[in-house]
Amino acid sequence: MLDELKQDAEERMQKAVDSVNKAFARIRTGRAHPSILDEVTVEYYGMETPLKQVANVSVEDGRTLAVSPYEKNLAPKIEKGIMKADLGLNPATTGEVVRVPMPTLTEDSRKEYVRHARNEAEQGRVAVRGVRRDVNSDIKDLLKEKEITEDEEKKAEADIQKLTDKYVAKIDELLKNKENDLMAI
Repeated sequence: MLDELKQDAEERMQKAVDSVNKAFARIRTGRAHPSILDEVTVEYYGMETPLKQVANVSVEDGRTLAVSPYEKNLAPKIEKGIMKADLGLNPATTGEVVRVPMPTLTEDSRKEYVRHARNEAEQGRVAVRGVRRDVNSDIKDLLKEKEITEDEEKKAEADIQKLTDKYVAKIDELLKNKENDLMAI
């Protein structure tokens, strides 16, 4: 029973780390990276469709993304979708390819992105601690129902704390890497 609780806690904590990682991918660093456009949707036959389903996104050079639509008539809609996503990007259509230059980051915008990254990391830490709280509550319930002993409870809580520390450290490492990435000129 305790092993199942620990395994569930670990899976949920990993999901929190994955969520932070996805949030960090959406924070642009001034370098071109296709994941910046992951949240962009394009109107395709009357439906909002993710950009990566209607076009190929590639890095043209260090500061430019090239979006090649699978259908020629989609270029204006892709451009409109990127503008509508409010990412601070100004796409330009040249023939069939939509080029998305990455604006250089100012010191103020870098600091703002770092602040945003710290906020995302804190939300991840809170999620990990929430998992710890839930599992510890389940452990206490098992103790009340006399399914485990007090020694087992103490050991299980210590194990859950170790897991919490491990995943909070992973989030801190991701944040440190993202901050270094953002502040590199």
